[in-house]
Amino acid sequence: MPASHIRRWRSLTFAASTLLIALAVPATGAGAAPATAAAPTATAAVTTYDDTYYANAIGKTGSSLKTALHTIISSQTKISYDAVWNALKVTDQDPKNSSNVILLYSGISRAKTLNGGNSGNWNREHVWAKSHGDFGTATGPGTDLHHLRPEDVAVNGIRGNLDFDNGGSAVTNGGGSLVDSNSFEPRDAVKGDVARMILYMAVRYEGGDGFADLEPDDIVNNGSNPYIGRLSVLKQWNDEDPPDAFEQNRNQVIYATYQHNRNPFIDHPEWVESIY
Repeated sequence: MPASHIRRWRSLTFAASTLLIALAVPATGAGAAPATAAAPTATAAVTTYDDTYYANAIGKTGSSLKTALHTIISSQTKISYDAVWNALKVTDQDPKNSSNVILLYSGISRAKTLNGGNSGNWNREHVWAKSHGDFGTATGPGTDLHHLRPEDVAVNGIRGNLDFDNGGSAVTNGGGSLVDSNSFEPRDAVKGDVARMILYMAVRYEGGDGFADLEPDDIVNNGSNPYIGRLSVLKQWNDEDPPDAFEQNRNQVIYATYQHNRNPFIDHPEWVESIY
């Protein structure tokens, strides 16, 4: 990062969740020519789980870190696809209205009771499209709450199984999301959330438990291959949209109440750059 550019890593803490440390880089001396700003990168985080849950990962980098995290987060309680309905009513509850959930791409607060498959309902969006690796709704990747989110039926259908990338036309009732023929761009407020969900799936599902080895790549039009792109864009989104209180709380609820595993990239966003 150029010396003239200051970037503060923002964070909101949640009970028993993440504490992120804000860092700043001092400016250059007077009279120095302004430098071109580089893309921001996530700064190091410290969490309450570093000495316990992540103990075997702390200090590692690259492939060693990915292997350690895979081992840690693979220990989880699995739930059925039917059970996902009620779980999402808790994990994605609107902080301002306990009768509603927040829809991922739309950002709309909608009644919990409006879950289903009809127009005006919300349903279960697989952020890692279930056709990318052909895991469907099988218990495992198909029911993993760390990438399942409530979304409007119509908006979910528009996203379909598209890869993620920048650009496109506005999605009707999509909260600022964009779509084109081969990719989907979520609204700004959840771009980092999407990136961290995708990369969680890639670390969790490595092909050793009867499911495909899921991996991010840097292309679109991945079809039924067990890949989702674009990795370079997902990394950018991770930096530009750090974890907020809603995402941190969701991670904690999944850990404490349902699956008993965590998304490490919510607790340590800087691990994205270390691994990828």
